[in-house]
Amino acid sequence: MLFQYVMKVVQFTVPVVYQGSICVQEDILPSFYSNYHRHKEIQLTYILKGRGTFMIGNFTHSFEEDEIYIVDADEPHMFKTGEDIKDGIHAIHIFFDYEHFKPFLDFPEFDDVKYFLEHINVSKKLDAEHSVALKEKFVQINVSAGIDRLLSFVKLINFLSKKVDQWTSLYTGIPQKKFSDAEGLRINEIFQYTFQHFGDKISLEDIAAVAHMTPHAFCKYFKKHTRKTYVTFLNEIRIERACKMLIDESSESVSNIAFKTGFNNVVNFNRVFKKITKLSPSEYVQEHRMRD
Repeated sequence: MLFQYVMKVVQFTVPVVYQGSICVQEDILPSFYSNYHRHKEIQLTYILKGRGTFMIGNFTHSFEEDEIYIVDADEPHMFKTGEDIKDGIHAIHIFFDYEHFKPFLDFPEFDDVKYFLEHINVSKKLDAEHSVALKEKFVQINVSAGIDRLLSFVKLINFLSKKVDQWTSLYTGIPQKKFSDAEGLRINEIFQYTFQHFGDKISLEDIAAVAHMTPHAFCKYFKKHTRKTYVTFLNEIRIERACKMLIDESSESVSNIAFKTGFNNVVNFNRVFKKITKLSPSEYVQEHRMRD
């Protein structure tokens, strides 16, 4: 069955509004900007409120409140708000173009800051347990301007540079990030369709039609740009959603969660779940409860 799918065309390379060396955007909205996109600026994001799925390159990861993300320049990404979020989201995003910012860091006092920024290399995440102490620093940068904003930003980066061993790498395995905007728009359509229909049976013909390709051409195209098969990607989306449901909807049986996330039987669900998470569903729930 081929689903009818209509999507507005969005810009893949999103321009950041110029505010000086450091640009800040505060989002207090019903949901995040959930289109796959990129920009030449490095992005620092603090999630004050909301949770959902963070996709960067070909890497899918759950995000929670009080986490910090560094998105490298030109790294395709999106924050997709969780379906259970009813009262909106709140985040502060800081953008800066390192090439424009670099001359400011030539003083020896900025050596740690300069080293940290020059060795970001891949996008990173800082867990809530290490991030909460930085919340006020993000808030301060958001409400300040001019030289006060610049100095507050340098202090923030200096603080972040001391936490190198606490960052989680979000390396996507894709060495070439500079694919064309047209390819980015096509991949965005594929991702959006998958997020909307992961609970349904998605045939190869269905998803190939979204990309306006034959099934054979689509398989080659998707593997080339993500270094994984579409089935692997689809299963990762399904299991990521199943993990949330196992924790948030404890009254649901494993079989119900399996069918709601697009699996045709529990045996297949358990097999894929363990392959991706290295745990069975019951082990996953138990480990999560132990952490809490």
